[in-house]
Amino acid sequence: MATIAAASDRRMSIGRVFNRAFATIGANPLTMFGISFLFGALPSVVLKALLQSPRATQTLPFSSTALLLTAGVALLTLAFNFLAQGALVRATVAYSDGHPVSFAESALAGLRKILPLFGLAILLGLIVIFGLALLIVPGIILYVILSVATPALVEENSGIFGAFGRSAALTKGARWNIFALELVVLVIYWIISAVVGVLFLALIGFQNFANAAQGQGGLSIGLIAVSAVSSTLVITIISTIQTSLYVELRNWKDGPAAEALTDIFG
Repeated sequence: MATIAAASDRRMSIGRVFNRAFATIGANPLTMFGISFLFGALPSVVLKALLQSPRATQTLPFSSTALLLTAGVALLTLAFNFLAQGALVRATVAYSDGHPVSFAESALAGLRKILPLFGLAILLGLIVIFGLALLIVPGIILYVILSVATPALVEENSGIFGAFGRSAALTKGARWNIFALELVVLVIYWIISAVVGVLFLALIGFQNFANAAQGQGGLSIGLIAVSAVSSTLVITIISTIQTSLYVELRNWKDGPAAEALTDIFG
C-alpha cells in the first residue's frame, strides 16, 4: 500500500517526461526512427517532391484529374502520419511499462487507429481554433487540457470523446507544468527548424532555397534528404515526448501499471 500511496502523492515531473522520452528513443532507435521515417517523413517528402516538380507545377492548375490525384495522395499521406503517431504511442508506452518494443506490433497498433485518430485530429483542431478565436488564451488552455488525448485514444480504446475526457482528467492539477513542457517542445521544434534551414541554405544557396519554397524548379536530392531527416526527428521527438507525458500523468493519477502491481504484490 505504501508503494501505491507514494505513486499517487508524487507530482507530475517535466524532467521525468523528458528522461522517459529520450530513454525510449535511445533504447530503440531503429524502431522509433524507422516508424517516423517510413510512415511519417517519407510519404510527406514524396508528396512535396511530386507537387513541386516542374511537370506537376505546369499540370495541376489545368487538370481536374491531377487535382483529384493530389488530394488522394494527400489523404494517403495523412493516413500514414496517423499510423506513425499511433505506432510511436504504442512503442513508447510498451517501453515505459517494461515490455519489448516491436516494430510490427507498434505499426499494427497504429494501423488499427488511423480512422479514430483522423476524427480526433479534426475535432481537436476545430476545438483549439474556436478557442484561439476567443482571444487566443482559451485555445491554449483547451490544447493543454486535451494534450494527451491521442495516446489515451491509442492505449485505452476509449473512443474519441472518451479520450478527450480521459485527457481532461489526467491533466487536471498539472496544467501549468504541461504548459511549460509544451513551451519547451515548441523551442525544440524551432531549434530543429532553424538547423534545417541553415542546412538547406548551405546545400543549395539562398536563391535556390527561395525558389524551392515558392514551388519553382523542383527540389534537389539534397533538399529532399535534409527534409526527410528533419521530419523524422520532429515526428519522433515530439510524439515520444507527448506519449511520455501521458505515461507520467497516468502513473501519477493511477499509480503503477497493472502488471507492475502484480510484480509488487505477487
